[in-house]
Amino acid sequence: MSGLGVIGLGTMGWHMARRLAEAGYAPLVHDLVEERRGQLEAAGARWASSVREIADAADIVLVSLPTPAVVEQVLIGPDGLRTGRAIGIVIDTSTTGPEVSRRCAGALSERGIDLVDAPVSGGPSGADSGSLSVMASGNPAALARAMPLLEVIGGQIFELGSEPGQGQMMKVINNTICATAALASFEGLVLGAKAGLDAETMLAVLNASSGRSFATEVKVPQCIVRRNFPQRFSTDLLHKDVRLCLEEGARLGVPMWVSDSARQMLSFAIGQGGGDMDYGNLIRHYESWAGAQFGPAPEGGPQEAA
Repeated sequence: MSGLGVIGLGTMGWHMARRLAEAGYAPLVHDLVEERRGQLEAAGARWASSVREIADAADIVLVSLPTPAVVEQVLIGPDGLRTGRAIGIVIDTSTTGPEVSRRCAGALSERGIDLVDAPVSGGPSGADSGSLSVMASGNPAALARAMPLLEVIGGQIFELGSEPGQGQMMKVINNTICATAALASFEGLVLGAKAGLDAETMLAVLNASSGRSFATEVKVPQCIVRRNFPQRFSTDLLHKDVRLCLEEGARLGVPMWVSDSARQMLSFAIGQGGGDMDYGNLIRHYESWAGAQFGPAPEGGPQEAA
């Protein structure tokens, strides 16, 4: 490998760039915001002033970007990666949906560039520890070259096929199931709170029984039961992923009524001004409607209004 680039140093991307730097790859990194620049340079990364600078210097570029539109701009826009002199492989760890992935792969291939579609799951803690699950698809030779890098950021790497977009399909399915399970859990937990059940005991029962899910095992214990609501994954981004999944369901003729109900709830929360907040805050709407709160008020403070 003659050079590695990383573009997108947000909540997930900066952890991936740091791990790659600490693994000795000395990546050339770029983001519109320079907040993490000092930390990454201290870890061994080098700063680039533009996307084009990276595309002219690195033969493999990993991107971690927030929306499909931004991914398209960075990959195949007028000053995007496809215009670079050195680049041969793009590893896209963003969640764009299959359609955008296929479109980008086609435009990149015209310039002899392979797209490895490799969305990830596991949140900031997984990115920090290198334990992400990676859902990868693409040209087998390109995927083989990307594998050592994916093994630095991921604990489990799943190969979904040789066509770009298959990894994205798996990712939006995963996140849609996550959303529907989370909202169902929020409803049930608020019902239990209204009935007088203890929050911690409810979680213990669910996680020893058939009602367990990522929401009950991770999301609620880490983000909700103590009423701390840290910013992990925004409602806007979860809504985007569910919408992309529903679009694929419509394209393939698969009914997704439960998932569409989850999309409607996410859309409602966004309409109430909560789009940029972590999706754990959605439980507050159920609490407000029920007149009950799941979990104790913070020590030394009054109960939070839902």
